[in-house]
Order: sequence, then C-alpha cells, then structure tokens
Amino acid sequence: MTKSEFVDKAAARSGQPKAEIEKTLDAILGTLTEALRTEPKVVLGGLGVFTVKERAARVGRNPKTGEAVQVPAKKAVKFKPSKELKTAVEGKE
Repeated sequence: MTKSEFVDKAAARSGQPKAEIEKTLDAILGTLTEALRTEPKVVLGGLGVFTVKERAARVGRNPKTGEAVQVPAKKAVKFKPSKELKTAVEGKE
C-alpha cells in the first residue's frame, strides 16, 4: 500500500478531507523522526515500540567480486509491534 492509498482509505474511514489526513500523517511521521533522533525509544500504544539500535562496524564481502569491504557503524530503527497489532494482523480479533 502506498502513502496515497493509505491516505485515501483513512479519509474514507474518517470522513475527513484527504488533504487534512495527509497533513496529519506528515506531522506524525515528522514528529516520530525527530523523536528517534533524540530518544532511544518511542512507544505508541496499540501500535508498537520504535527503538534506535547501534550497529557495529564490520567487514562485509562484495557478492560479485568476493572482495572484503569495510561496512561503517550506523544507527538502525527497529520496530516491535504491540500485542494488539499482532492479534489484529493474525485475524484473531
């Protein structure tokens, strides 16, 4: 599902204009992004937990040549869904 399809469905479900839904979604995503830059964990009840994890530098391999390549350390976002979301996706709701 694309962002525009998501906005269309949310607008149909809520009765709000698509422009308002998209503006709200952009605000939520922007706030989440900013929060993850400064906080190690963001908990959204009913949805799940977003955490920032450090990945250590490592040596990888170029699959075409087999040459060793240094992969730098970086931060990665992890998501753990809530129990409610897992249950809904499994269709046990």
